[in-house]
Amino acid sequence: MMAYLVKRLLSLALSLLAASMVIFAVVEIAPGDPAAFMLGINAQPDTLAALRAELDLDMAAPARYWHWITGMMTGDFGTSYTYRTPVADLVADRLAVSLPLAVIALMLAVGVAIPAGLFAAARRGRAGDLGVMAAAQLGVAIPNFWFAMLLVLVFAITWRLFPSGGFPGWDDPLAALRALTLPAVALALPQAAILARVLRSSLIDSAQEDYIRTARAKGLSPGQALRRHGLRNALIPVLTLMGLQFSFLLAGAIIIEQVFYLPGLGRLIFQAISQRDLITVESVTMLLVFAVIMVNFATDIAYAIVDPRLRRRRAA
Repeated sequence: MMAYLVKRLLSLALSLLAASMVIFAVVEIAPGDPAAFMLGINAQPDTLAALRAELDLDMAAPARYWHWITGMMTGDFGTSYTYRTPVADLVADRLAVSLPLAVIALMLAVGVAIPAGLFAAARRGRAGDLGVMAAAQLGVAIPNFWFAMLLVLVFAITWRLFPSGGFPGWDDPLAALRALTLPAVALALPQAAILARVLRSSLIDSAQEDYIRTARAKGLSPGQALRRHGLRNALIPVLTLMGLQFSFLLAGAIIIEQVFYLPGLGRLIFQAISQRDLITVESVTMLLVFAVIMVNFATDIAYAIVDPRLRRRRAA
């Protein structure tokens, strides 16, 4: 197990290094000068040069990359060009919205997908299976921003059960959870549909194994055999998908945050790009990449826990 962990940690470090180089290079070649954007088209050359020096934009690209990456290693994400505050403070404020939103959405997706996938797999080819798969197909096809607006129309405007937008902060936890409920449901719908389809397929594959037939021969129903013996093995592809989904929910909720006017990480990236706040774009994107890689790392560890054969094979 230790050799497996060391190999995964080395792969994680190399992935982060490669990602940092790609992110810095992509942001560097993007058109537009942040200093010129901040001062406007009528800025004087000496004023523009002074601002570029203040923002370290007059340094060579390799030097700026080294300054940026070494700062991130010590927790210094730089200072936002636009807000003139440390990027770490901006991330902490926005993460208080995006992280709970992603966790709640993933919990909702898993809570719906696992029972739905088990139900469909135990009734393969029957009406229940067809109904679940039709609902899952509909969930995948519906754009989440359209579904979000529909939720606002029904639950916020018509019935007034939840707020239509904004975030009151965590001083009132109940109000904060109410503000995140509709966005979480809008994000969870397509993820639950995808998870249910993958889990159903994996469970159907597991149902062909000898140990499931043995369990059936002992008197268990198809549903009982799948729940007690097939679900553990069927979770392996589902864990992969859950890791990818969490990363998407954390970083890819820009549209939903715009619909509900939530001050999250997605909205921060959108604003930073539009304002040419390069250091914020680089640091937040790198942080999200780090989250994705760490989630994948945790998924690999979960693989080894769920199926020891994978751990022994990869360690070998």
